[in-house]
Amino acid sequence: MHNVLQGSSDIRRALERVGELLDAAGEMYAIIIVGGAAMNLRNVVSRATTDVDVIAFATRRAGSWRPIEAPPQLPAPLALAVTTVARDLNLVPDWLNTGPRQQWKFGLAHGFAARVRWRRYGGLHVGTAGRADLIALKLFAATDADGPAAGRHTNDLQALRPTDRELATAARWVKQQDAGALFPQHVDQVVERVRARRAQR
Repeated sequence: MHNVLQGSSDIRRALERVGELLDAAGEMYAIIIVGGAAMNLRNVVSRATTDVDVIAFATRRAGSWRPIEAPPQLPAPLALAVTTVARDLNLVPDWLNTGPRQQWKFGLAHGFAARVRWRRYGGLHVGTAGRADLIALKLFAATDADGPAAGRHTNDLQALRPTDRELATAARWVKQQDAGALFPQHVDQVVERVRARRAQR
C-alpha cells in the first residue's frame, strides 16, 4: 500500500526532494498547482491527499512568471525526479500529475497569473493558485463531481470560507465552463448548500 501525503509538511518534503534532484541534474521547471495540495500549502486545510495536481506550467518573462499549457506527460527530467521520489517515499507513481491540464483549454479566470503565490524548491518553482481561483475551481469540482451530496470538493470549498461576493464571482465563471442546460442550476444549488452550511456554524 502506498503512503499518502499527510498535509503540508509531507507535500513540501516531496516537492523539495524533486527540486533537489532537478537542481543536481541542472534542470529547472515551474508548475502551478491547484486542489487539495495547493489548499494545504496555503494553510486552508490540513488533510491527506494522494497527489499534487498541476494545472499549468510557467515560463519567466519580463521578470514575472507567465502560465503556459501543461504537457500531457511530464518532461522526462521532471518525470524521472517524480518517479524517484515516489519510490523513495512510497507514493503512488503519478503523485505529481497534470490531470487538471484540460482546464487550460476551457480558460482560467481573468487575472489568474497575478494571484499565483510562488515558492522555490531547488530546481522546482511551485506556484499555488490564488484564493479566488481555488474557490472557483472547487465550486466547479463540487458541481461536477459531488452532485447533490456534500462531498470532498464541497468540504474544501467550505473550508475556504468564501463570502457571498466571492461565491457570486466564482459562480459566474463556473457557469461558463459547461454548456449543459441544467448546469447553471446545479451551480446555484452548490452555492446555496455552502451558504446554508456556513449559516449553521
